[in-house]
Amino acid sequence: MYLQSLDPRVTRLHLPEGDMPPMEAKPALDQFETYEAFHQKKEGAAHTYVGPVHAPNEEVAFLFAKEQYSRRFPCVGLWVVRTAHIQVTPYAGDSENIYDMLRIEAPAEPSAEAVPYEIFHLKKRGKAHTHAGRVLATSYQEALQEARKAFGDKGPIVNVWIVKSKDVLQSAEEDKDMWTTIPEKKYRDAIAYKVMDKITKFKEEQKNNIAP
Repeated sequence: MYLQSLDPRVTRLHLPEGDMPPMEAKPALDQFETYEAFHQKKEGAAHTYVGPVHAPNEEVAFLFAKEQYSRRFPCVGLWVVRTAHIQVTPYAGDSENIYDMLRIEAPAEPSAEAVPYEIFHLKKRGKAHTHAGRVLATSYQEALQEARKAFGDKGPIVNVWIVKSKDVLQSAEEDKDMWTTIPEKKYRDAIAYKVMDKITKFKEEQKNNIAP
């Protein structure tokens, strides 16, 4: 008997009721592995980093990321990447471009077929990494070189994340129903809640009760 859920992705996992998917074979950890989540606010917008989740595998990481990062804001897509699969450059200053500071050696003769890599840029410290685009390369080093050619003039760029496209779990077209709500989606915005009205009313009542 499989677990049935209002979340279509949970249902499609075909989880036995009461059981959790087994952890993938890896060295023993004292906690679940970390995954990084990227959120797409609307169609055509770049995916932006929103934070990490701990999970036993990428499918469960996707579900945790959905619950953690897409409930209170408009969302049409989500990407999840195992932290270990992200290659990170050093950091530059806010007014600098890391591509100009790195010595990126040209790769040797390609020994493998080029594959797609996703490139994420951090424009300013304290902000979030945003998807800059995709390049084809045979290695992370070559991907960084191709990224500099394609996106390096869009500085300042403080930091770059590089990840193979195959290592990114992307929400599919069929997953869009998991974010469908009322057309206005007002429940996602804090201002739509009437909590402040209740708090104001409570304060007024308390003030009247202690008035001489």
